Amino acid sequence: MAVVMVFQGGGLTQQRYAEVVRKMTGKDRMESPSDWPVEGLLVHAAGQGPSGFRVVDVWESEEACNRFGEVLAPLLQEVGIDAPPELYPAHAFVSA
Repeated sequence: MAVVMVFQGGGLTQQRYAEVVRKMTGKDRMESPSDWPVEGLLVHAAGQGPSGFRVVDVWESEEACNRFGEVLAPLLQEVGIDAPPELYPAHAFVSA
């Protein structure tokens, strides 16, 4: 079952997001699912909203999301992002 992971708050800014992306990929931005260090990503979106910067991922399973979390968590700590993500089962997922 697909799961949704949402990051916001807890020190997350566009600058810190970009720093994590550089540490994880060596690139300035995520452009393709092949940029992720693990398989299973279905959707990734990140952007600035009225209440701050937010990142939303949809993963094909909780297991894939957890594998990504093992890679991501140390990088988040390094750059000062300390809020845990929200993680919940997707009630619906539609892809164009």
